Amino acid sequence: MKFCVIGLGRFGYQVATGLAENGMDVMAIDDNESTIASIRDLVTHAICMRVTDEESLRDVGIHEMDTVIVAMGESFAQSILLTALLKKKLGVSRIIARGTNEIHKEILKLVGADQVILPEKEIGIRVADNLSSPFVELMRLTKQFSISLILAPSFVVGKSIGDVSFYDTHRIRCIGIKQDEAVTPVGHDYVIQEGDKLVCAGHNTDLEMFAGK
Repeated sequence: MKFCVIGLGRFGYQVATGLAENGMDVMAIDDNESTIASIRDLVTHAICMRVTDEESLRDVGIHEMDTVIVAMGESFAQSILLTALLKKKLGVSRIIARGTNEIHKEILKLVGADQVILPEKEIGIRVADNLSSPFVELMRLTKQFSISLILAPSFVVGKSIGDVSFYDTHRIRCIGIKQDEAVTPVGHDYVIQEGDKLVCAGHNTDLEMFAGK
């Protein structure tokens, strides 16, 4: 897939390099020459240009991108102008924009953003979720349903995944084990070891009961 990240502040730089590390075709655009020089060897294409110049964007083939990320959330007016330009005049099919607050988010959606990310808010929610739950880690999919990383409770150590009867007994699913930085799928015969980090999915109340039992 082809991605373009416009605006290489801390957020945009991490998105661009992360996508490239994941094997994506990434074009990075910024108006700062030193920033472009620092990322040139990390992405597919790195271009220094005025980011709201319609002809320049057209010349670099912005309309050929599968997704364009407008990452300069700090510049309220510029991000709105660029989003509108990309959607209305350049025909970009999918735009993800960085917003700074709910008002900014609503305006970005009105001018053409398909998705708006509020990084500070989302990080804050995740930190609060982790601090207020018994999970090692937490990814909230909805307010009620999450994927969590739970240190194996003592009452399941030495038992197989099948013997624990995760869904029938606890109303959750164990979908894998995290070992180092990798998540490994496990079958019913896997015997849970002390210190295992179980990747579990389910409603938050059920996960909390299992983790805190």
